[in-house]
Amino acid sequence: MGSVYFYHLTESPLEETLPVLLSKAVDAGWRVELRGKDAQRQDWLDRQLWLGSPEAFLAHGVAGGLHDALQPILITLGGGTVQGIDCIVSVDGADITVPEAQAASRAMILFDGGDGAAVQHARGQWKQLADAGCAAQYWAQDNGRWTKKAETKT
Repeated sequence: MGSVYFYHLTESPLEETLPVLLSKAVDAGWRVELRGKDAQRQDWLDRQLWLGSPEAFLAHGVAGGLHDALQPILITLGGGTVQGIDCIVSVDGADITVPEAQAASRAMILFDGGDGAAVQHARGQWKQLADAGCAAQYWAQDNGRWTKKAETKT
């Protein structure tokens, strides 16, 4: 059973934090599903992963392509099971179910601390996943560093 890490973005925007976390997941040998809720935002995520230095490039694809099964990072809108995924990264309030969290090596939920609705949604996800017995950790930004603020006991 994997763990669910909640990342409360208060100092760095998603486009800065996401590549760091995705890089760590890929370095761990995990195949990643980057899950959002909106097709326009899916395109934005795809563009963001193309930015930056060539050395920091993260190989990825958008779901629905010919080579989905070969992508180390697959950007999806959720709603279906992607085969061979080790890590699910949720942005923009995309849900991760209890069975998905339990099957993955890691699930990550990134949410904007400046968006009250996003914070409330993340709290609901924490309660649902923790109540189902998923190991969960809550990480918040503190002067440029990530600090673990809470953890469920499993």
